[in-house]
Amino acid sequence: MTMTDHLTSLKRFSTIVADTGDLASIARLKPQDATTNPSLLLKAARDAKTRELVTASLARSAARGDDTALAIEQLAVDIGCEILKLVPGRVSTEVDPRASFDTAETLRRAHRLIERYEAAGIGRERVLIKVASTWEGIRAAEQLEREGVHCNLTLLFSFAQAVACADAGVTLISPFVGRIYDWYCKERGVADIAADADPGVASVTRIYRYYKRHGYATEVMGASFRKVEQIERLAGCDLMTISPDLLDKLASTPGELERVLRPDDVASTDARQPLDEASYRWRHNEDAMAVEKLADGIRKFDVDARALERELATIRA
Repeated sequence: MTMTDHLTSLKRFSTIVADTGDLASIARLKPQDATTNPSLLLKAARDAKTRELVTASLARSAARGDDTALAIEQLAVDIGCEILKLVPGRVSTEVDPRASFDTAETLRRAHRLIERYEAAGIGRERVLIKVASTWEGIRAAEQLEREGVHCNLTLLFSFAQAVACADAGVTLISPFVGRIYDWYCKERGVADIAADADPGVASVTRIYRYYKRHGYATEVMGASFRKVEQIERLAGCDLMTISPDLLDKLASTPGELERVLRPDDVASTDARQPLDEASYRWRHNEDAMAVEKLADGIRKFDVDARALERELATIRA
């Protein structure tokens, strides 16, 4: 009998995405896709193993006279290009979080990222532009999708965000399982919540079933996992973006992993509910966790984006 493990099992029914900018980890784990964000780019800039890549990227930007913002975009694309040498699928590259409430600026920055990838010989079919799931971000993603630019809507915490993203025709959403779990642990004053009662797991399950029942093409990528049990309870989700340490834990767990979510799972009791701006904002506002975590997530990405600016300024000097 051929022995298997939970990661091998999971790969049979969920696309695995590496939640890291570490090139060595991506090469070792061999995911289908990979994703980056300002926090992961900051880690890459500080890592001695990628310092040569960072230095070369900054030199290209300096030769063009790029300011710091443009240099960061070039670095994101350069790291994305290196990642695409290691994965057969796509890389997600994030728009600066400071554009999260500005549709026009999100579009401008997204177009620039795609232009940089295409100048490097990477077709847009291999890139997902990562945008925060604000109302303004969703509107920008809707326009980008019409242009053939595929989008990954991140920092997604509420059902209202998921509904609006699907109606906008975005390629992919990234609901943050672990950050939902963190909020409820703090709210309830507990150290842990069992996977079968985990609000983060329940949120992704609800969204997945709603999409399948109503025939949306938008894919669901579970993200921000804290423990393997959360991943296992969502086995079968379209995609999962998982950190290297959790991928290693799955790989070291012997045996078959049972599939939980299936494409023909239409158990959703939620009626189709298109949202205009007012109803979206009200429905999202009703979810205190989602309001807090969306704002907090944007602020934290902004902190890391500013830290990245300072790090690159030090390297340039």
